[in-house]
Amino acid sequence: MKPRAKLHPYLMVAPTVLVLSVFFVVPLLRSLQLSFSHWDLLTPPEPAGLSNYDRLISSGQLLGVVSRTVTFGAIVVVGSTSLGLLLAILLNRQGRIYAFVRGAIFSAYVVSWVAVALLWMWLLDGDAGLVSRIFRAVGLPTTNWLGNPSTALYAIAAVTIWKITGYAMVIFLAGLTAIPPSLYEAASLDGAKRWSLFWHITWPSLKPTTVFVATTGLIMSFQAFDVVRVMTQGGPAQSTTLFVYAIYEEIFQNLRVGRASALIVCFFVLLMGLTALNLRAFRQRTSSAEGSR
Repeated sequence: MKPRAKLHPYLMVAPTVLVLSVFFVVPLLRSLQLSFSHWDLLTPPEPAGLSNYDRLISSGQLLGVVSRTVTFGAIVVVGSTSLGLLLAILLNRQGRIYAFVRGAIFSAYVVSWVAVALLWMWLLDGDAGLVSRIFRAVGLPTTNWLGNPSTALYAIAAVTIWKITGYAMVIFLAGLTAIPPSLYEAASLDGAKRWSLFWHITWPSLKPTTVFVATTGLIMSFQAFDVVRVMTQGGPAQSTTLFVYAIYEEIFQNLRVGRASALIVCFFVLLMGLTALNLRAFRQRTSSAEGSR
């Protein structure tokens, strides 16, 4: 066999590096450059120094967007991960009925965001929506779920959880099938109950899967745009203006490209910080697990 040249590994990764450079690195550097300027897409850019960042901080816009996005992401990650794990455990059985239910739950994930948003706009209508009708039927107070600033963010978070839970369930099902049945058999012979089996076998075995599901769920929640654009348009009173939608508003509605670019840079720093914390937590869990062996 012909020996591999030293240049071959670099040639193999070159397409990926090229794609990342064109569609990620170059736009990010361009955004960093534009964040120090004023530009309305109509006239040439003008130097602005740190005024865009100063305006974002002094006006409270940056703090508000960050808090809403982090709150939204935390709700989506905890909700979809917990519900996906519960459904995976309940539906990890053979049979056509279980297969049908698994397929029905996962089907929500493959439906477009626009279709999901339109469906839930009807369901969450404050007057004729099915959710409000059910609340009134059982004597519970109801409200305009998407028109109330105190409930709108939680409403779109619930819709997001409903859509991506099927994805989390499928990943957890794959993780459950990788656990050797002999572990459960040995623990059952020793008298372990269902909760002990879950706490001492299932949950430790699914920790890497949980980290993966939580990470991908966080990424999906931080990319939320369609559901906000269709259901609330960032309102009411900017209660659902998340990071991506705030960037969209600054560019296409306010024609403030410099401030939008500053938001992009801040968004990138936030994502890098959360990723670093996630990797650190994962490494600590891995090292502690290896040390306990």
